[in-house]
Amino acid sequence: QLQLVESGGGLVQPGGSLRLSCAASGFTLDRYDIGWFRQAPGKEREGVSCISGSDGSTNYADSVKGRFTISRDNAKNTVYLQMNSLKPEDTAIYYCLGCSVPTMGPFGSWGQGTQVTVSS
Repeated sequence: QLQLVESGGGLVQPGGSLRLSCAASGFTLDRYDIGWFRQAPGKEREGVSCISGSDGSTNYADSVKGRFTISRDNAKNTVYLQMNSLKPEDTAIYYCLGCSVPTMGPFGSWGQGTQVTVSS
């Protein structure tokens, strides 16, 4: 079964950091563009970041540029999202799935996601 599983969410204070992981099972993700998306309460899902499987190029939403960093470890079959300087408005469920680097449009199936809550 082809699957991407998110982990690493939690409760963090404003200004804090978290690292999310997206682990692939049933396939190797090194050839795929993989991205992170999020959905905050009462809002539509939005693209956060996307990383290319071919050349490692990346794209970020304006709201997270300079604070979030996407990376991949093909040996571990995992994509990461390092989130620093977190703000309450980053509170959301975070999902990983296939993406288009230029547009950050998603493709594939949405998983369970991992909850990130930024609150004091």
